[in-house]
Amino acid sequence: MNHPQSSQTQDRIQLVRERLQTLAPSTLEIIDESHLHAGHAGAQTGASHLRVIISSAQFNGLRPLARHRLVYDQVQDLIPFPIHALAIVATANA
Repeated sequence: MNHPQSSQTQDRIQLVRERLQTLAPSTLEIIDESHLHAGHAGAQTGASHLRVIISSAQFNGLRPLARHRLVYDQVQDLIPFPIHALAIVATANA
């Protein structure tokens, strides 16, 4: 099922995308999952729930927690608003 994104959500996704460019991703997908959290506290404030799928050579040799920290470091000032939750799938380039 396709869930249309508001311009506000599109702006938030673009902001996260711009911030994550510092990690030189070879793959970057940002998915709005806010519709899955309707009624949740973060959804009530209008904050977004996003899933980031990212692959970068900067993750080579790093454990998953270290990869996640690199991602969070780029967007930490956006949490808890306008981003309420961020799910991360971070992989190293082969």
